[in-house]
Formats: sequence, C-alpha cells, structure tokens
Amino acid sequence: MPIVRNVSRAVSQLLQSSACGCGVSIVPVRCIGISPRQVASDASFHSVSFSESDHPRVLITGGLGQLGVGLAKLLRKRFGKNNVILSDIRKPADHVFYSGPFIYSDILDYKNLREIVVNNRITWLFHYSALLSAVGEANVPLARAVNITGLHNVLDIAAEHNLRLFVPSTIGAFGPTSPRDPTPDLCIQRPRTIYGVSKVHAELMGEYYHYRYGLDFRCLRYPGIISADSQPGGGTTDYAVQIFHDAIKNGKFECNLKPDTRLPMMYIDDCLKATLEVMEAPAEALSMRTYNISAMSFTPEELAQEVQKHVPELQVTYNVDAVRQAIGGYLFLGSG
Repeated sequence: MPIVRNVSRAVSQLLQSSACGCGVSIVPVRCIGISPRQVASDASFHSVSFSESDHPRVLITGGLGQLGVGLAKLLRKRFGKNNVILSDIRKPADHVFYSGPFIYSDILDYKNLREIVVNNRITWLFHYSALLSAVGEANVPLARAVNITGLHNVLDIAAEHNLRLFVPSTIGAFGPTSPRDPTPDLCIQRPRTIYGVSKVHAELMGEYYHYRYGLDFRCLRYPGIISADSQPGGGTTDYAVQIFHDAIKNGKFECNLKPDTRLPMMYIDDCLKATLEVMEAPAEALSMRTYNISAMSFTPEELAQEVQKHVPELQVTYNVDAVRQAIGGYLFLGSG
C-alpha cells in the first residue's frame, strides 16, 4: 500500500537522524499593547515581483518552532545565507545562531517588527509564530493575542511594505461538519479550537487583504508534520514526533491518542519543499490564496508498528488525553 510505504520511508529517515535537544518556540505571557496605526481606507498596495537574478530578502517569524530552522536552511541554500533572517523571542541554540542571521522579533510589538522589515529591506515574510491546538486550549487569551493580534500586525506591515507573505494554516481549520476524503480547498469550516478559529481568521484576512490592498498572500493548510530535528510544539499530531525521540532515548512511548485515530501527516522535507514551491509560483498561476496539501494518513498503532521494526524493544502504551482526542476525532483530511 502507498501509505504503508510512505510511513516506512519516513520512519527510516527519521530514526537515522539523531534527535537533538532543540526546543520549540514558547511564548511567555506578557501585557498586550495596542498597535498605534490603521491602514487607510483608500490605501492601494501592490505585490513585489522578482526577476530571475534577484533574490528575495526573507524574514521568518517564530523561527525556533518545528519548521523555522529547517526552512531557513533550505532558503539559505537557494537564496544565500545572508538573505534569510531567522527570528524569535527566545535565545537560539549555538548551532542555530551561527548558521546564519538571527534577530529578536516579537510579533506583538508592531514597531519592532516594522523596524526589522524596513532596516533589513525584507521582501518575503514567513509567519510561523503561533500557539498550536493543545497549547492554545490551555491558554485561550494568549493564543488569541499571538495568533490573531500578531497576525494583524504582520498583515498591516506586509501590505504597507509590499511583501510576499506566507502564513501557514492547518487541518485544524476544519471541523466536524467539514466534508472528508477528500476535503476540498473550499468547504464548510467550523473548527472547535482557538487555534483552528484563528487559522480560519488568518485565511480570510489574508484573502481580504489580497483583494482589498493587493497583498501577495499565500497559504497552505499543513497536516501533522513529522521530523526528528525538533521537539513537539503542542499540537494534536505531536505524538508522531515524540515517538521517535522516546524510541531512541528510553525505548518507551506513551501515546495520548487512541491507537486507531487516523490523522493526515507529512514528512518535514516534503512540507518545506511544498512551501517554497508555492512561494515561488508566479502570481498568475494561483487561482486562490489557500490550498490543502497532503501526503499520507496513519494511526498511532500503525506508526508504532513501523517504528518497532527498527527499534524492536520499543514499548508503547496509551493514555488518552480527552482534549487532544476530541480534536483528533475530526481532523481527518482525506488525501484522495
């Protein structure tokens, strides 16, 4: 079966990678200020086009999360080390700090973010700062601030300075009433988490800014992303990352979902490749602003069986978390 082959390939690649101690981007609680600006009602903005010989100047927000470091590595190979700036509110590990430009950036600080864009002549912005599903449910006010207020700051700055903006969405933007197998790009979206609600908001705001101000907004709905080079970030699909770390470290893994919970997943290299492809696509080739992407779907039990082929001594137990299980119960995005 293609799905089994895909899972087997991903497991082999992930277990060959040594699990590092890189942390995820955790946003501390802080007082939220109001950005002292408004976009003029008659404003007119236009997206930037690039010639074949002209490299974009890239900023990645929330860069110390699961995807930022890998994306920076990919983009630096393509556009040059100094053309890609990684940013976060946390101190990076040495190997990240010395791999290329890194700066402090708080998306809730409009002035700070605007200065970064202006001073570094940014033309592309990848907005990865967010609180994921399970973490967001544990702190809804903070998730609302980071995922919605922070997005508003990014949208206004991107529109003002003619940036090409990528904001990832998620399968969490769908809900129990969304059609399945396959789920179309345009359909009913009624998520039941603050993370999902904030991502639907991001999709609609990005589309609005595109039609209202000409913002070059691009978005992909990510499935669960599996990798060995980062720690889980608080999402419902985190078990598919944690199992690799636990298999290597102690040979024991406790899953917080039921063994038969089938969820869509994608290997991190495929995700980053798709992200770059959609950002490089000519504007006229895009018929909409947000697209689904998918690769494979599997259950915790199926993944555990594949991992045990490589680590036979791995012991897997199940301790179901009610919140994550409720979310996972409707997050099946069909790939067919």
